[in-house]
Amino acid sequence: MTQSVTLDPRVTALGPVGQLAFVPADFDAALQFWTQVMGAGPFYLMEHIRADSTRYRGEPTEIDFSAAIGYWGEMQIELIRQHCDTPSIYNRERPAGDNPLHHVLIAVADMAAALRVCEQAGGELLQEATFRGGNAKVAYLRMGGSHGLMLELWQGDDAGRAFFNGIRDAARGWDGSRPLRRPGE
Repeated sequence: MTQSVTLDPRVTALGPVGQLAFVPADFDAALQFWTQVMGAGPFYLMEHIRADSTRYRGEPTEIDFSAAIGYWGEMQIELIRQHCDTPSIYNRERPAGDNPLHHVLIAVADMAAALRVCEQAGGELLQEATFRGGNAKVAYLRMGGSHGLMLELWQGDDAGRAFFNGIRDAARGWDGSRPLRRPGE
């Protein structure tokens, strides 16, 4: 999923959108929609995720959340549920509605360069986090002001890429059974 950053200052040059992410009002209903109506899956549930370090609007914070990830063809779908009231993009930057699109993801090779491109395009950094000792990084930016899109930049590591590739491989031959799984199943 990693794309190299070119000297092109346009956000589109960072790479293709690889994920559509949702923070649904009803997590179970959203999972049912994506698996039974849209045929995406299976979804792998990672529960009570905690980053090594997280900053929301520049302030250090700790967020307890779960995410279910599956594939709809070659597009990754992520469903997110926050378990705490800590301010974050998942509860303070959530669009209205039952299951609105929350953000899209672009995988990048160089987070600092990608952030510069997005900030030059008017992006506002809302949240950033590191995982696995800083080997994996994410940054969420509001692009285009209040009417814009939230963009996640993901600089993954080998473990993250292998995990996502395994989920994509499971989706390619999925027969609709066991729509929700735990990592390692």
